[in-house]
Amino acid sequence: GWLLKEQRKSRKDRRTAKQMHADLVKLGFDGSYERVAAFVRAWKADRQHAMQTIGRGTFVPLVFQPGEAFQFDWSEVLGGERTKLQMAHIKLSHSRAFLVRAYLLQTHEMLFDAHWHAFRVFGGIPGRGIYDNMKTAVDRVGRGKQRDVNARFLAMTSHYVFEPEFCNPAAGWEKGQVEKNVRDARHRLWQVA
Repeated sequence: GWLLKEQRKSRKDRRTAKQMHADLVKLGFDGSYERVAAFVRAWKADRQHAMQTIGRGTFVPLVFQPGEAFQFDWSEVLGGERTKLQMAHIKLSHSRAFLVRAYLLQTHEMLFDAHWHAFRVFGGIPGRGIYDNMKTAVDRVGRGKQRDVNARFLAMTSHYVFEPEFCNPAAGWEKGQVEKNVRDARHRLWQVA
């Protein structure tokens, strides 16, 4: 009970294990300080483990079978002579193999070209593609997973025969592999520049 009560206090106001041991001795406890300190360490470790596995500390691993899915995202970088380049990132979810291509714009033609090159390089087409709600794919975001998918984008997915899946707004973790790829690519580009 004391440890729970102390957790709710600010860090500066919490009692240390040494102070708790002194209070326990006043109440008749004849055990050593080391025993109290070991109990506090074990209690904190159990609590931390519980916070990582339940409630707001929940972690859901994203596991993919070979050929199951790929993730797609755009990023923007500055090229030579102040030219903005649109980088198409496509990453296989199982093997984490990826392709990055640079374009001047994020148009349908560039989107289709990026997919064509990726599927050619990867040697196949996964069963589904995971996207954010980019304007070249989604005309309108509805409630939940409801989307008005762009007709040209839908034609491309029908041509390549894969299922598009769209993330919830502001939920980049749903396609975290390609998001990390974007961050790493930006870091590498700034290192070179």
